[in-house]
Formats: sequence, C-alpha cells, structure tokens
Amino acid sequence: QVQLVESGGGLVQTGGSLRLSCAASGRTFSIYTMAWFRQAPGKEREFVTSINWSAGNTAYAGSVKGRFTISRDNAKNTMYLQMNSLKPEDTAVYYCAASGFPRVVTPTGGVDYWGKGTLVTVSS
Repeated sequence: QVQLVESGGGLVQTGGSLRLSCAASGRTFSIYTMAWFRQAPGKEREFVTSINWSAGNTAYAGSVKGRFTISRDNAKNTMYLQMNSLKPEDTAVYYCAASGFPRVVTPTGGVDYWGKGTLVTVSS
C-alpha cells in the first residue's frame, strides 16, 4: 500500500501562486506514475497533470498548461504542483493520486491510491 498526504492549499488572490506538495509513504518503490486531480464545488473530479515517477515525463490538462508545473523529488518521495496565474475557476479540492507499476494514471483512470485532498480557493 501507498499512503499520500497533500499539503500547501489555502486562499490566494487572482493572479497569485501556490505550491502544493504530496508526500508518499509505504511501498513507494512500486509507484509508476503520480498525478493531481481536482474537484470544484458541484462538479466532477477532473485530471490536472501527471508525471512518470522515474522518467519524469509529464502531461497537462489544457486548462492549466503554461500556468501549472508538476515536479517530483524521488529522494524525498514527494511530488509538487506549482500553480501560477491562478484564476477563480481553479478553486477546488486538489487530490494527489498514484498508480502502481505497470498501471499508468490517465485523465480517465488508472489510479490505485488517492490522498484526502487539500483545498485551494482563489478569490476574485
């Protein structure tokens, strides 16, 4: 099993920045991809970005491309999400997700583990 704990959420003004962290523990050697999803009030959970844990390949949703950057520190078993130029529509609970080898997290599935989420609120 892998445990995921998010941190770094909070309240920020439009145009501001935040950095989220996701710390993984447990059977971290089995992690293949990690990702961020988000769920806005009244909406379904949606894919934000993902990263291959070893190779570092990344993928982004169109709505965040150019504003958000995913990264990881393998030595610390931690994934990050740098969010810049934040907009009110970025307001959501952000969830960390991971897949175990050989599954791959995709926008539509592949998640084996979820964190409990961290709230990001962007005020206008």
